[in-house]
Amino acid sequence: METETVAAPDVGRRCRLQVLAVWSDLGFTSTRNVLRHLRKLITLSTATILLFFCKIHPILHGADFKELEHVPLICNQNDDKESEDIHLDSRTCSWCVEPLANYAYFSLGCGFNLHKKCAEIPLKINLMWHRKHPLVLQFNSEHFSCKICPNPDRLVYCCSLCEFVVHIECIPTPPNVIEDKGHEHTFTLFWRRSSFICDACGVEGNYFAYICSICSIMVHKKCISLPRIIKSKWHDHPISHTYFLQEEDFKSLDCMSCHESVNPEHGGYSCSDCNIVFHVNCVAKDKDSYFVILQEEEDGKSSKSLELLPEVSIDSITGVIERNNAGEATKIKHFKHAHNLTISDKISECEKCCDGCMLPVSTSFYHCSECDFFLHKACAEFPKMKHVWHHSCRQPLILVSDNVLRCNNCCYLSNGYAYKCDECGKHICLRCVIALTPGALTCQGHQHSLLYFEHYKGLCNACGVDTQGALFCKVCTFALNIICFSLPTTARDKCDEHLLALTYHDDNNYWKCHYCDIFEERRDPSHWFYHCATCDTSAHINCVLGQYPFIKLGRIYEQVFHQHPLTFVKKIYDYPDCLECGEPCEDLALECAKSGCNYIVHWKGVAPFDLQ
Repeated sequence: METETVAAPDVGRRCRLQVLAVWSDLGFTSTRNVLRHLRKLITLSTATILLFFCKIHPILHGADFKELEHVPLICNQNDDKESEDIHLDSRTCSWCVEPLANYAYFSLGCGFNLHKKCAEIPLKINLMWHRKHPLVLQFNSEHFSCKICPNPDRLVYCCSLCEFVVHIECIPTPPNVIEDKGHEHTFTLFWRRSSFICDACGVEGNYFAYICSICSIMVHKKCISLPRIIKSKWHDHPISHTYFLQEEDFKSLDCMSCHESVNPEHGGYSCSDCNIVFHVNCVAKDKDSYFVILQEEEDGKSSKSLELLPEVSIDSITGVIERNNAGEATKIKHFKHAHNLTISDKISECEKCCDGCMLPVSTSFYHCSECDFFLHKACAEFPKMKHVWHHSCRQPLILVSDNVLRCNNCCYLSNGYAYKCDECGKHICLRCVIALTPGALTCQGHQHSLLYFEHYKGLCNACGVDTQGALFCKVCTFALNIICFSLPTTARDKCDEHLLALTYHDDNNYWKCHYCDIFEERRDPSHWFYHCATCDTSAHINCVLGQYPFIKLGRIYEQVFHQHPLTFVKKIYDYPDCLECGEPCEDLALECAKSGCNYIVHWKGVAPFDLQ
């Protein structure tokens, strides 16, 4: 039996003591016991011995390879068949974490297993893209990022002088030529000693790139396989990738996701119908947020994903009965209402709210001449199925008008329209879908357009509350959370006989006028409030809206605990006693719609637990 002994010059007493401490922790009381334990093992490289120590004892994590390579260890050939009885599929290599059964391997018998190929990792290498110094295998104690990929790792090849670090997995030479169906020419490997900007995604790359010399483009390896056409949650239409953008083709070169500028000299995704652009990494970073649309060049047809582009119509307007001279639909059939709806821009003196978003009706709305039903034109045009970027499930959401629901975003109860996910059962109300729609939005309380920034942290200008994510003005740093953006412009309260208007500025500087007439305390004049100009009544927003601002009164609630239909009511001046608890019904209640039946109960007394 051949053995190999690694020389041990007296260069690292501290290191040798650490090694002895490791063996002591494993239960070995002497060097003789150590050698007896290793007698049947295959000869290992110095790097393997070091890796073994790394795995079994954290005290060596900060050690230097130059010290550890002189540790005296004896390793011998292993001729027994002891490992044949072990279930290899359940054991992994301590280095690459792949199953041991995949390659030839050996084990030290104490939980440390290693493939033969992993044991042969060299201590020192030379790379053509870092020619100044050799790279040494060592612990990444400084937590440097890999120059090929941005991720840190514990064991790396490193040049400490240049702070140059590369993962072992990133070193294998990539293929010289790559063909891709999405591009008409092949891509050739091009070694670089400096960084470059990828023409496919616009992000910096390091040390090796792929070029198409015919098209004069340079890309990351991963960007060669970018899908040509995708359907993203960020947009209702398919968007296509291109390496160069023509500025005159777009209304703006700001990305619809992050709102930062897209460089037209580099790649991006765009919608030719809407003239909008996206950064590649904004729409393609999460593979669950988009579907690839394949193009079959043989017959010129597209292979459409049924999940994104279903064969059945997703239009909520199921029929157009009349159009005006401009081609606008003036009388329609909507799949959520039994009667025909007619467009109008005349608002009656009494207040009405949209049955979709539950906000006051404004210009361009549809109404039903046979019942009390109203829909904003924009709300009527929302599709039956829709993807939204802020919901993580992969399947499209379904437009519903459930009895009563709780929005997963704003947490308000509503009996209006919402999008429901059949996968997780959550709802998103139409107000939140509108507020989080990509693109510029307008608000009566601010003169500039607002854009939603997912990572914004700061105060909401309307209520003064800390918010995570907000509709933000890039011109003057004005910010609104989505709840304040979707506030009703008018509301009614018993404190005043007139409608109260949402007011954005208090021009009265007299401090005694900064008073809430409902709560009967001072209010902050810099925050939005409701106000009646006729009576000079002012009140906090929450004091006026209460707990259920988006429950439409008069609508029937489907239930099983009373023999007649019940409708939502909110008594203002006359408070009948609840037949369940005996207390006056001052808040939201359910009242029997049948004449002569005086049944009335608090909503909280009969509502399901999750809707109280």
